[in-house]
Amino acid sequence: MAYRPTARTEATRLAHRQRLLDAARQLLAEGGYAAASISALAERAQVATGSVYNHFASKQELLAAVFRHVAGHELTAVQEAVGAKSGAAEQLRALVEVFAFRALRTPRTAWALLAEPVDPLVEAERLTYRRGYHTLAETVITAGIEAGELPGQNARLSAAAVIGAISEALLGPLSPVGERTDPEPVVTGIATLCLRAVGAVGT
Repeated sequence: MAYRPTARTEATRLAHRQRLLDAARQLLAEGGYAAASISALAERAQVATGSVYNHFASKQELLAAVFRHVAGHELTAVQEAVGAKSGAAEQLRALVEVFAFRALRTPRTAWALLAEPVDPLVEAERLTYRRGYHTLAETVITAGIEAGELPGQNARLSAAAVIGAISEALLGPLSPVGERTDPEPVVTGIATLCLRAVGAVGT
């Protein structure tokens, strides 16, 4: 007879998996992907090293899952901030400010999400993450054009340029070897640039 997990064993399995994800997220915030070795993960999660492979086929699969979880949380925060505003200019400002301020508050994690060299599995998650921001920005810009708040333009291209500008502008402040700067002028400058780029009036 095939083994069927009970509710208790399944709950235990899920709890162990979550401990590994939590440990990987902590290590990512402390030292990036290089810090998240299997032995370090197991030690932080207080599990046997071999048990990691009961939940994830490889370190890369585990890190991809962590990336998906952390990046999804960040994207949701930005989506909620944009949804709480009205008008293209205010929504776009919210997108830039929430994205950038959250990144600058946790620079090591943000660097890992945006720029740190990664395995192809994690890179695939990074592309999905970026597409989520592109879609959000494109939706805001398209609505602004339709409402007459923004001039006519290729909304998809403008969205890609806005997200690219935010990411590129943050690389210096987020770099592990860069100098930490006051976030306020950095974020204000990025927001002003992005709003002017899409033709928002009064920016």
